[in-house]
Amino acid sequence: MNDIFAPARLGPITLRNRVIKAATFEGRTPDALVTPELIDFHREVAAGGVGMTTVAYCAVAPGGRTDRHQIWMRPEAVAGLRELTDAVHAEGAAASAQIGHAGPVANAASNRAPALAPSRLFSPLSMQAMHVPDDAEIRELIAAHAKAALLAEQSGFDAVEIHFGHNYLVSSFLSPLLNRRRDRWGGSLSDRARLAREIARAVREAVGDRLAVTAKLNMEDGRRGGLTVPESVQVAAWLEADGALDALELTAGSSLLNPMLLFHGEAPRAEFAKVLPTPARLGFHAVGRAFLKEYPYQEAFLLDRARQFRRELSMPLILLGGITNLDTMTLARAEGFDFVAMGRALLREPNLLRHIQSNPTTHSACIHCNKCMPTIYTRTRCVYRPDPTPIDLDGNLVGTPTEK
Repeated sequence: MNDIFAPARLGPITLRNRVIKAATFEGRTPDALVTPELIDFHREVAAGGVGMTTVAYCAVAPGGRTDRHQIWMRPEAVAGLRELTDAVHAEGAAASAQIGHAGPVANAASNRAPALAPSRLFSPLSMQAMHVPDDAEIRELIAAHAKAALLAEQSGFDAVEIHFGHNYLVSSFLSPLLNRRRDRWGGSLSDRARLAREIARAVREAVGDRLAVTAKLNMEDGRRGGLTVPESVQVAAWLEADGALDALELTAGSSLLNPMLLFHGEAPRAEFAKVLPTPARLGFHAVGRAFLKEYPYQEAFLLDRARQFRRELSMPLILLGGITNLDTMTLARAEGFDFVAMGRALLREPNLLRHIQSNPTTHSACIHCNKCMPTIYTRTRCVYRPDPTPIDLDGNLVGTPTEK
């Protein structure tokens, strides 16, 4: 199917094409609010031709951030977010807000709020035990997702993407490795999936058919004892039957246990070690090779897993992972995927889609070195596309990039 650049329906909205800018933390919100730099980041991607760009990451609570520099959804954030969505719309693209709670991936020391986990875990980020929410607190978290979706609507977003991946809170509840609860939120797969299903329903009830509602779902955690593909297919089937979602974006890996499964390509261990504070740097030198595994890069590297979902589901699916040229996009459509999502390739070339439309043989200049990953601490970017004013997450100028 060669309809990548034709308009396509996503629930109640129509995108100008089938390419979505995937959520990648931008590192441009030092005060947990929108900045001109964040607006420019998404304006540039929108001008580059994507159908929709995804703002990452909009936490549903202050303790739901990976650290205090991320946006959390509150009335004070609406004006800036509205300015951002207006800028994206002016370029002809739609805007999605990725909402969720980081759970065990949250840095409690930075947030000054406890990290949450389905079962008792120790956080290497804050060097303290995580809090295990009880039934009442879980209900509050479900309501917080619905409230965040309403704030996204007030901010002018066309869609929300609920984060069910990477061992963030909902993903950690899905994982038998991390969820060892004995109550209605743990144990069997159906009980471990309860939180995902109830959040999806709550968000849909909040926004009705005024916004598209999607979810980023882990196909597997990539760690022995974690969520497996067959289990995730069943969770996806339940989500489809519930009817609350307009599409699923399929991902893999764990920010907590195995982040490179999502990325593939080179593992930037030395670059990560350089940007970590001294205590964490020492620990990273000890475990960095085991934590940042290396998976050879290939185009559409999550396709084999995603095919298993396509065979079992009828709902729209978004293929993520190694989408860098028109041939791969066309393959995704031929395999039955409704949309494709791009991340690193658009960090390197925000206007890549325009180039592909002008010359269908265009290939991304991204070399999959993954050196963009550690730049989340100094404004997320491709190191081969110099940033004239890199800043740290506290908003301080850190000098001119030295990468060549």
